[in-house]
Amino acid sequence: MTRQPVRLAIVGGNRGASFMNALTSLADRIELTATCDLNEWVLNQWKEKFPKIRTYQDYHEMLKDSSIDAVFILSPMHLHARQSIDALKAGKHVLSEVIAIQSLEEAWELIETVEQTGLKYMMSENYCFSRSNLTIKHMADQGMFGEITYLEGGYIHDLRHLIHHPDGSLTWRGQLHQQLNGINYPTHSIGPVAQWINLNKPNGDRLKNMSTFVSKSRALQHYFGHNYGKDHPAARNGFWRQGDSAVAVIQTENGVLIELRVDWTSVRPHNKTHYLLQGTEGAFISGRHEQEDDLIWFSNRSPKNLENGSDTWEPLRSYQPQYDHPIWKKWGQFAAGTKHGGGDFLVLEEFISAIQEDRTPSVDVYDAVTWSSVFYLSMESVEAGGKVIAFPDFKVKERK
Repeated sequence: MTRQPVRLAIVGGNRGASFMNALTSLADRIELTATCDLNEWVLNQWKEKFPKIRTYQDYHEMLKDSSIDAVFILSPMHLHARQSIDALKAGKHVLSEVIAIQSLEEAWELIETVEQTGLKYMMSENYCFSRSNLTIKHMADQGMFGEITYLEGGYIHDLRHLIHHPDGSLTWRGQLHQQLNGINYPTHSIGPVAQWINLNKPNGDRLKNMSTFVSKSRALQHYFGHNYGKDHPAARNGFWRQGDSAVAVIQTENGVLIELRVDWTSVRPHNKTHYLLQGTEGAFISGRHEQEDDLIWFSNRSPKNLENGSDTWEPLRSYQPQYDHPIWKKWGQFAAGTKHGGGDFLVLEEFISAIQEDRTPSVDVYDAVTWSSVFYLSMESVEAGGKVIAFPDFKVKERK
């Protein structure tokens, strides 16, 4: 079957450049039509590489372009919901970077717009598509871990250099840390583990409630004092609302306990992909850094310690490629050369396939708003001293 290439526009050309390899690998299925960015230099860089591409500095002007089928939104986080809604209303399919929404009102409006337009919406949570996380999902779907009882997800990545401009003024990330306090970037942590228990899917689970606590704020105050002097406003006590580490404990309707941690300002080598799964018949724990293996154990399969007969972990790679997810078996040779463990290629491939096959993407609007809702619900919980906050059921048609 011959499929028409999807005519795609990139919104946020600077961040979009990191997807260049993935876009090139899918050149037979994506026709790169336009790019939109406020920075003219960024637009010129795209024009040099893709001479036929149309460039825009006005997003709403770009949405009038009838030759665009879909938009990939890679703009600052607080713009994602509004830009997604406007694009859908303009007749464009949407792939949006994380997070999808920042309030309950945005969540309902995004859901209603997707439902009313019938267009494809997908959140670009690339951590769901790394080889390891796909393998664990494939094993979980086959019941190899037994009944899953506990999950962890963590995003621990020193990004202080992205908090500010060279002159010390704050970027949107810096403004986020100054003004709000909670789990401010949740989807890398919750996305993969949510898929392991088929959250929001038929016969799957649903998030029930959550309690959140945040540490004191020290990392950015020290950082600005060292780099810009102790008289810089950001080096003073009380400037930053966001604590260094935020931890949420979530219960699901089926009794699974999920612990999330987000910290992108503390001083340490990165551990961007911390995950753990505990089941009645097996367990998984990701490597804490590049020198450590992802480890797995199955009660009736993994070898014993020869000296004392105790249980021992095995490297996950010993189960690959046998238990690689079908998605990785099909596309891994292309995905492996792109960022985020192949996720950058696979989110684009999944989005394009959903359009061409006229089906729901694997990370749909209900996943997007549910995972993203950890953001504003966590702030409500922190503000109330760790109060347990209930999750909305976004598939219920009665909007409150």
